[in-house]
Amino acid sequence: MGREPLVPIKLDSYKPLRELVFETLREAIIKGQLAPGERLMEIQLAEELGVSRTPIREAIRKLELEGLVLMVPRKGAYVASFSLKDVVEVFEIRGALEGLAAALAAERITDQELEELQRHLVRSSELIGNADLDGMVEVDTGFHQILYQASRNERLGQIINNLREQIQRFRQTSLSYPGRMKRAFEEHREIVDAISARDPELARKLAQEHIENAENSIMQVLRLEKPNAPTEES
Repeated sequence: MGREPLVPIKLDSYKPLRELVFETLREAIIKGQLAPGERLMEIQLAEELGVSRTPIREAIRKLELEGLVLMVPRKGAYVASFSLKDVVEVFEIRGALEGLAAALAAERITDQELEELQRHLVRSSELIGNADLDGMVEVDTGFHQILYQASRNERLGQIINNLREQIQRFRQTSLSYPGRMKRAFEEHREIVDAISARDPELARKLAQEHIENAENSIMQVLRLEKPNAPTEES
């Protein structure tokens, strides 16, 4: 019973130790290794990562500010759960912004950026064949990042970036749903075709549908979770 221990921190980076600890815990939460509702025990995490409690404590505070950790008075720190309401609210915003990004990209994208999108499609196809969820999450993130860049609207990218942590967590959950990786790839290909054809309205429509389908996948995953999991808040 219990989860797999986290891998000890490797000091082979120029980054400060506290930043490495923060990134390690953040990634473990996003990937679900530290599950929603799990209590974060400073001593245990320090032992697993091979560090003192101080950087663990600092990382937990930062994760609380990002909404990934919930501090419960007299009980401690827990990995924050997300409810169906959380999903709906984030995806209402994301659908509108992604649609706008795709429409603007259809008007402003460069040939080099189009080539990058095509390369992401090729890589996605390889990852689906290997059932590589982590790799697919990374490529999916990069695909959408190119769309934000190609929109030539920095503020749009900044607004989406404010939802980064929630989006990454939801992305991992969505792509874990059976068949979703393949369908997401097909939806990406349709979006790229619309952008290549310089059709803003079609690109907007397809991007919004893509986000709606991702949301539906997350809903299915949440409904399959344990009945007592704190995900059904209204």
